[in-house]
Formats: sequence, structure tokens, C-alpha cells
Amino acid sequence: MKIFKTLFLILFFSLISLCKVEAKYELPENGKVFVGTWLGKLKIQSFELKIVFRIDMKEEKLTALIDSPDQGAKDIPVDEVLFTGDSLFLNSILIKGKFEGLLFKDSMKIVGVWKQGGGTFPLEVKKVDKVEEPKRPQEPKPPYPYNSDDIIFENTKASIKLAGTLTYPKDGKNFPAVVMLSGSGPQDRNEMVFNHKPFLIIADYLTKNGIAVLRFDDRGTGASTGDFRKGTTKDFAEDVECAVEYLRTRKEINQKKIGLIGHSEGGIIAPMVAINNKDIAFIVLLAGTGIPGDELLALQAKLIMEAEGEKSEKAELALNLNKKLYAVLKSESDTTLIRQKTETLLKEYYNSLNEEDKKQIPDLNQFINQQVKTLSSPWFKYFISFDPRPTLQKVTCPVLALNGEKDLQVPPKENLSAIEAALKKGKNKNYKIIELPGLNHLFQPTKTGKISEYQSIEETFSPNALEIIGNWIKEVIQK
Repeated sequence: MKIFKTLFLILFFSLISLCKVEAKYELPENGKVFVGTWLGKLKIQSFELKIVFRIDMKEEKLTALIDSPDQGAKDIPVDEVLFTGDSLFLNSILIKGKFEGLLFKDSMKIVGVWKQGGGTFPLEVKKVDKVEEPKRPQEPKPPYPYNSDDIIFENTKASIKLAGTLTYPKDGKNFPAVVMLSGSGPQDRNEMVFNHKPFLIIADYLTKNGIAVLRFDDRGTGASTGDFRKGTTKDFAEDVECAVEYLRTRKEINQKKIGLIGHSEGGIIAPMVAINNKDIAFIVLLAGTGIPGDELLALQAKLIMEAEGEKSEKAELALNLNKKLYAVLKSESDTTLIRQKTETLLKEYYNSLNEEDKKQIPDLNQFINQQVKTLSSPWFKYFISFDPRPTLQKVTCPVLALNGEKDLQVPPKENLSAIEAALKKGKNKNYKIIELPGLNHLFQPTKTGKISEYQSIEETFSPNALEIIGNWIKEVIQK
């Protein structure tokens, strides 16, 4: 799942639909030495992401593709592959990433830098025979002991088709069902992040326990059509409503026992759908938010920077900048004015940095353009202005809200208390609020809750959390 990203802290590859585009250039005389698989770790502040260059030769010409195994991104096209002596240059237009490095033949490694998003990061890659897949012991493998149908349903209002998977038991009929709602950003049906597939794990567990599960690729992602970049949280809620309507067409499903399970931003969407559709039987909020978007992002940034040991001065500068940027977005509607004020604030921020920190932003214009693009997106503008509490007050169906004690992205203390207060104010008569000790935002066991730990933790989703969810659903649908 895409994480609620804090500005200027984390840079990830763009996880968008990829197509193979092969770049072809004349092969230098010594270029054959570069043919093969090259593995390195891209260090971005406290993060380490594996990066793989796969260089091949076809008809005496070179091609290259990039993989980001930790993010499940494969076959990212490379548009330029250049060699001069022992130097290598790769350029991928799709992800706006470039690599420049020097080959050391004795150790078969290439030492250089990766440039992306206006930043420059050291990167060393070594030639390997193969790349080991991360261990994910919870991930179920087919054949599954239940039915698994690939399905397509439509959002006719948006003129898009949404592709997903419906799992349901092989024996019996009239099954209760849930629709899975993903977190922020373009997510596939498994909500894959760092090669973890939490929605697959949840679907597998619930289906084995008699509950049908529909999970689907976000619009513009995977096999779904549409343009994710133009959507807001409200638009995604409409997609979920269409998923519910699809379930009602299935003879295997009990139409009176359809619920929603939303993670992160999905925990905002679930209440939105529930108040518009009184037939929703229940909702489960996994790290759902209870405070306004701008407050959440400010708190998130503070906790993440503290956890990662960010210098207090730099952290304070970034936090103050974010607050000013959010204020501009909430007070202005004119795109031109937003851009002008945002550029001014970003330049002021850059000028306040010391020389060492400025080196992390070698291309100021590119950096500004990228941030302006993010900040002015329909999703971001909607998210920071949205207050979930009025919606939560209108929810009348049963609610289970779970948060990990060590969640730094949607902190449990502030959000669970706000969710509970809103439900109580709305006189909801059936809700349960649980803070689960030792779990992070992905509901993994963790020592610190740091985002940088997500990829190294082998467990994808807490078995205890799965049991709580399954037992609670069974309890509320029996009433």
C-alpha cells in the first residue's frame, strides 16, 4: 500500500502500470562485460530499497530493464543505455530516474549515483547470478481450498472498469461478505507494499472462516481502467459502492450481510460509504483516521522524523514548511496562486538549509515542480481538508476500529480516541475500539514502528489481528 507520504522525507519509484520499452544502442567493444543482473541497495535516508538492473544484448545491441523487488515493481523500461569505457549511464523516463557509475572489473561492481525526484543518492551495484525473493511465510499459494474468481465490475458514472478477485467457500451458500478498501495511492487488489500482500492474507483467512471477500485493483492500477491521478477519496468511495453493488448480483452472497474493511485511507472511505448505504452491515477500520488530514500529516511527519533520528533543526524547518503549505492549499482555490505561493515557500525552505542538506536537492527546479505537482493534485487537496469526524458521527452500523500501538503513520492515541468520540457523539450503539500492542501501521510485529522496518519484517499481518477481525464479524452478523 502506498503510505501516507510525508513531504521531503521519502522518495519511492512511481508504481504505475508499466510497459516494456527497449532502448537500443550500438554496443561498444567492451560493453559485453555489463550484460547480466546487477543488484544494489538504494539508501534514502533511513530506507534501503533493493534495485536491480537487468542488462541484455539483442542483435548486437543493448537493452536494460529495472526492477524494484521491495516494491513489487518489475520491468521498468530504460530508455537510454550508454557505455563509455568503464562508465555506465542508464536513464528511465517513466520513473524519471538516472544512474551513472564506474565499473570495477576486479570485484564486478559498479559504483555511482542514482538521481531521481531532484535528489542524488549513492548507489553501488554488484553482478549476481540471481536475486533472492524476500521471505513472506504467510503468503498463501494456490491451489486454494476455496473458490477464487477473477471478476470485473463497472463504475458507469466514471466510465471505468474495475478488476478484482472474489473468494468464497467451496461448500455452502448465502455467505456473509466484505469488500476490501485500500490505503492511499494506486494499490493493487492485494495492497502490495515491500512485497507484502496484506489483503491477500486477510482474504485467505476470512474465506477459510466462511466469509467471502472481494478485493480489487484501484482505478488506473493493475487490470482496472481509469486515471488514478485525477481521483479523490470521494471518487474512490464511489468505486467501493460499485463493488458492493456487484456483490449484490452474486447468488453466493447474503445481501444483508455485506461489510467493509478499510485500511488507512480505506478507513476514511468505509464510513463515507456506510452513511450513504444503510444496507452496509458493518465496517472494520484498520488504522483508520479520526482527525483532519492536515493534522494527521503534521503529526505523522513529527513522529517519523523523531523515530528516524532526524536533526531537530531540520525537522522543525520541514514541519513548519508543511504547515504553511497546507494552509495555502486550504485557503486558495486558484491553481496559479497555489503554484506561486508554493514555489515561494519551497525556495525559502531551500535557502534555509545548510550546504550539506542542499546537496540532497541538486536540481531545485525539478524538486519544486515535483512537490507542486503532488501538492496541487486533486487527491492531496481533498485529503488535507477532509475531517472524518462528522462522517463517523453519522455511522449507525457496527464498527470495529483497530490500530497498532506503534503506528507512526496513523498514531493510535489521537485517532482511536477521535473515532470513539465521534461514534459516541453520534450515538452508535455497537462499536469496539482496540489498540493492539507491538504492531505498526501494516499490523506487523515491530520494535520501533519505523517505516524502514516494514520490508525486513517477514510477517505480513498479525495472526492475532486476523482472529479479532474474524471473530468480531461472525459475532455481529449473527445478531
